[in-house]
Amino acid sequence: MVPEGTYNAASWPIRSANSSCSRLTVGSSPKPSSPTSASAMARRIAAFGRVTVSLRRSTVRWSVTIGTVPSAAMASPSPRLPDPRELLELATKVAGRAADLLLDGSHRHRTSVGTKSTATDMVTEMDRASEQLIVTELLAARPEDGILAEEGSARPGTSGLRWVIDPLDGTTNYLYGHPGWSVSIAAEVVAPPEDQGDPEARAAADAEVGRHVVAGVVVDAVHGEVYTASRGEGARRDGEPIQCSDQTVLAQSLVATGFGYQPARRQAQARVLVDLIPEIRDIRRMGAASVDLCFVASGRVDAYYEAGLSWWDWAAGLLIAREAGAVVMPMEGQTEDSGPPSVVAAAPGIAAALRARLGALRAHRVS
Repeated sequence: MVPEGTYNAASWPIRSANSSCSRLTVGSSPKPSSPTSASAMARRIAAFGRVTVSLRRSTVRWSVTIGTVPSAAMASPSPRLPDPRELLELATKVAGRAADLLLDGSHRHRTSVGTKSTATDMVTEMDRASEQLIVTELLAARPEDGILAEEGSARPGTSGLRWVIDPLDGTTNYLYGHPGWSVSIAAEVVAPPEDQGDPEARAAADAEVGRHVVAGVVVDAVHGEVYTASRGEGARRDGEPIQCSDQTVLAQSLVATGFGYQPARRQAQARVLVDLIPEIRDIRRMGAASVDLCFVASGRVDAYYEAGLSWWDWAAGLLIAREAGAVVMPMEGQTEDSGPPSVVAAAPGIAAALRARLGALRAHRVS
């Protein structure tokens, strides 16, 4: 089910233009313009808490633990809720450690490759190892929180906060050595802690808060990029502000999408694509919803749509895209009874047109 309260007109932010930054993959060049320059490395550390040297250039990586220095412009969090800045700092550090684990294992022979929903829906020992690391470290820091993770870790918690985790989004890319996989962690407020014992109060809180995502991080490990956001503070890539594109013409828009694992779903999604592609600039298919949403946030694509997602696929990316100024909403026609969750994330200038066209194509009906 699509999280309640996440998509309403008042929650679709239109942000003023912020500067974006170019790729900050840390390599080995000593030139001042290189991402290994002092300024680039400082930005990298500020965003991630460490510097990762690309495995394509070097075999050395190192980590630096730092604190967060909030700016005077940061709004004070509600006394009833955890501080989103602290949650983001924790999530970013833990996601970075999980990304290191996955990078270290990316060239090793796989000892366990299984399947889940279909023969093409793969899971490896690295998915599970990453999830174990993330859950262990988050609960060590915040033992009363809830957990919802792709590979089965789940607990309700008592704090009113839940971590939504995709320990390896894009497993197929990871297995084949393609870029386009990530670690994704989001923090969402489920209900105020003092109301959790009262079923009526809990239901009211869920409706009001709407499984409120307050912090999110996506680590695109192959590119060495870290996307972060906390509610109301904008989105960043490697510590630098980012924003979605200013595209206003659907026919000139670069659009990302994805495909499910069930053969019938893929076939339905392909039919939608056949009708849509003559009406846009082109299609990109990265293979990880979290990365797609971050690419919307940074303007690398103008929009992204997909049906058939799970909440861990897009919880963090949703916040990052919205905080970068993108409009994020369910597909037109989506209801609780119309099938698996769907999402459209787009630049404000094309969001309505794309959503309407997908609605006409019944893109949310993929099962």
